[in-house]
Amino acid sequence: MKRILLYITLFATLSLASCNDWLDVKPETQTDEKDMFESVSGFKNALTACYIKLNSKNLYGLSLTITDIEFMAQHWSYQESNYRGAEDLKAFKYENDYPKTLISAIYGEMYNTIAQANIILQNMPEHKEVITNEDMRAIVEAEALTIRAFCHMEILRLFGQMPQNSDKQVSLAYAKTVSTVMIPHYSYNDFTNLILADLDAAEALFKDHDPLFTYSFQELDNFFDTKNYNVELADEFMGFRRFRFNYYAVKAIRARLYMYMGKKTEAYTAAKEIIDAVDKNGKKVLELAGAGDISSSNFALPSECILALSNYEIESNTEKLFKSDQAEKIYLTEKQFNNDLFAGQSTAVNNRVQVWDRTPDNQGAIKPLLKKYNQPSSTTNTDMEVLATQKQVVPLIRLSEMYLIAIESAPTLKEANALYIPYEEFYKLKYCSTVVYMVP
Repeated sequence: MKRILLYITLFATLSLASCNDWLDVKPETQTDEKDMFESVSGFKNALTACYIKLNSKNLYGLSLTITDIEFMAQHWSYQESNYRGAEDLKAFKYENDYPKTLISAIYGEMYNTIAQANIILQNMPEHKEVITNEDMRAIVEAEALTIRAFCHMEILRLFGQMPQNSDKQVSLAYAKTVSTVMIPHYSYNDFTNLILADLDAAEALFKDHDPLFTYSFQELDNFFDTKNYNVELADEFMGFRRFRFNYYAVKAIRARLYMYMGKKTEAYTAAKEIIDAVDKNGKKVLELAGAGDISSSNFALPSECILALSNYEIESNTEKLFKSDQAEKIYLTEKQFNNDLFAGQSTAVNNRVQVWDRTPDNQGAIKPLLKKYNQPSSTTNTDMEVLATQKQVVPLIRLSEMYLIAIESAPTLKEANALYIPYEEFYKLKYCSTVVYMVP
């Protein structure tokens, strides 16, 4: 069994010799592009490069999940006043050097990732016959479409106009090709329609070909364990669906976008499709994390992730941020904020509470310190796949977010309570978890 499959999102094991040229897309590489897509490995490597870009420090490897975006949201405090421009971000001084450099890097890498996906999509019509397996061919195209939609949606949320009652109109570039021609810019309505069109196309491809209609997330996370799981895949590339854009991720992205747009009826429908989804045996496709994740020190709660990245650099990326022995560690803004967030909830029976340590700062004051990303790059007697799927996890979309969306967009209070109250009590008392939390 070639465990190198984890290169899909874990680029530590990937030999990048064949796809380095695709990390930075240049029009003059069109001859190399033609050669690359004459084999199925070329498509695999090109798609892998998209995940590598998403895992970069300027995107979800650090800035958009752990550090800079949280400073902008006023969530983090820090020990050292010179921490990576945090003061400017918290004060919204975007004209200063660090914020300007950061914003430029995020914007550029998002579009570079989109360009990577577009290379695949542009070559699919002419070269798709090299992918002889129909399911794989559909999955590669669907993932590329979803990556394009997801990145454009993130660009919209970060850089676009306010979705409702906006007094400033902002047009954004929606890139569907890679060329020297200027990318056209679109109004807010046209831009969101293009995202939805890509999601529609991806969903149609996933619907008949995603292995999630045959196997569960857990089975596909562990397909390599032939002793305990009976999973037959035409190609190992089809495994680890939780760590790849998948059918349910499309539904979740759609729910998130509709909620952002203020289309609550559509958001509710999309979120409920995921909450209520069952497999061929009538079992829930996804359930909220229970005591198992916490007892296994899987503090990112991977079992309830609809979509996540597996990043083997997570420990090195965060080694100075969340460890109690580091002078530059960062916390929630104030202890009182943490107390208010979990007011009235037992610290013994709540997953949200248990992913925080209460450790003293340099002055001896107790402050909440996040354990979620303090995960090992290596563990004694732990297989690489276990690390990749349980420890080195960067969540992008959770089932809990779908509950939040469904509760907020429910057509009646009765339906909102039907989602919140029974599930909140059930998970808190039986599985040591609650239904809703905001940590991504």
